[in-house]
Amino acid sequence: MPSLIRFLVICGVLAGLAYGGMFALATMVEPQEREMRVKVPSKRLNP
Repeated sequence: MPSLIRFLVICGVLAGLAYGGMFALATMVEPQEREMRVKVPSKRLNP
């Protein structure tokens, strides 16, 4: 039984670290805006 509790604790700690990392990325990192260009072939505009 102690090995099961140890396993659950390790899984909980890893899940907490993953959640904390995602939360930190979501709150501290700001996306950079940039211009986007897409070339559309003229065949698709005038069939």
